[in-house]
Amino acid sequence: MDLNTLWFILLAVLFTGFFFLEGFDYGVGILLLFLGRDDMQRRMIINSIGPVWDGNEVWMITAGGAMFAAFPNWYATLFSGFYLALFLMLVALILRGVAFEFRSKDERPAWRGLWDWLIWGGSLVPALLWGVAMTNLIQGVPINAQMEYTGTFWTLLSPYTLVGGVASLLIFTLHGALFLTLKTTGELAERARRAALGAGAPAVLALLILVLMSYTRTGIFDRAGAAIMLWVAFAALVLACWFLFYRRYGLAFVANGLTVALATLSLFTGLFPRVMVSSLNPAWSLTIYNASSSPYTLKVMTIVALTLVPVVLAYQVWTYWVFRRRVDGRHLEY
Repeated sequence: MDLNTLWFILLAVLFTGFFFLEGFDYGVGILLLFLGRDDMQRRMIINSIGPVWDGNEVWMITAGGAMFAAFPNWYATLFSGFYLALFLMLVALILRGVAFEFRSKDERPAWRGLWDWLIWGGSLVPALLWGVAMTNLIQGVPINAQMEYTGTFWTLLSPYTLVGGVASLLIFTLHGALFLTLKTTGELAERARRAALGAGAPAVLALLILVLMSYTRTGIFDRAGAAIMLWVAFAALVLACWFLFYRRYGLAFVANGLTVALATLSLFTGLFPRVMVSSLNPAWSLTIYNASSSPYTLKVMTIVALTLVPVVLAYQVWTYWVFRRRVDGRHLEY
C-alpha cells in the first residue's frame, strides 16, 4: 500500500467518524423544536449533546485539513465547485454553534425561541447538504482537463443527489432520535421513541430508492465490495427499525450507526482510486495520484498522524465515558 492509498483510507475513516458522531448531533438539533414542549425539556435535549457536539465537528475540520494537505487538487476543485453549497453549510454551522452558546444568556422566551430556531435550521441544512454533496462525488460533476469545475450551483441538484440529501436528512434525524432515547428519561424519552418510529419508515424508503438509483446513475456497483456494503447498510437500517419497535434502543442506535458508516465506506470504495468523478470525460477524473501532494509531504503527514491521532481518539472516548449518563432536570443549572 502506498501513501496515497493510505491517506485516501484515512480520509474515508475521518468522514465515516464525522457522519456517525455529528449525525446524531444534527438529528438532535432537528428534533429540538418538536420534542421540547417547554424550556426545561429543550435544555435537556441540548444538554444531551452539550459536552460533545463541538468535539464531533472537529472530525470535519480534520478531514478538511487532511484533504487540503494530502490531496490539494481535490480540495481546490471541490471547494471551488461546491462553493455556494459549502458557504450555505458554513453559515448554518456558524449560526448553530453561536446558538448553543447564546441561548442561555437571556431567560426571555423570545430570545431563547430565536436561538432554538437557529439550532434547528443550523442542523437541518448541513444534514441535507452533506447527502447532496456526497452523492455528487460518486455521480460525477463537470470537471475539465485542467481539474476545474465548469458547472454551477444548480448543476449539483439532480433527482439522484436530492434523494441522497433527503436520505441523509432522514437517517440523521433517526440517529438523533435514537440517541435521545438513550440520553433522556421519562416523557421526553418516549417522545423521542415516537419520533424515531416516525422517521424510520421514510428513512428506509429513501435509502432504498437511493440504492436502486445508484445502479443507473453511478458506477458504484461495478465494485462488488461497494455494492455489498451499501446493501448491508440498508439491511442495518431495517434492523435498526426492528430493534426500535421492540425497545432495544442501544442495539437500534448501533444498527443505525452501521448504516451511516457502511454507506459512507461504500461511497469511498466505489470512488477508489478516484476522488472526484468527471461527468465530461472519465479520463479527467481526479484520482489519488493526480490530485495528491508530493511523496515527502505525505510521509511527514503520516508520521504526525500516527503520533497524534491515537491521543485525540483516546481523549474523545474518555469524554463520552465521562458524560455517559442520562440527562434529566436535576442536571440543569439555574
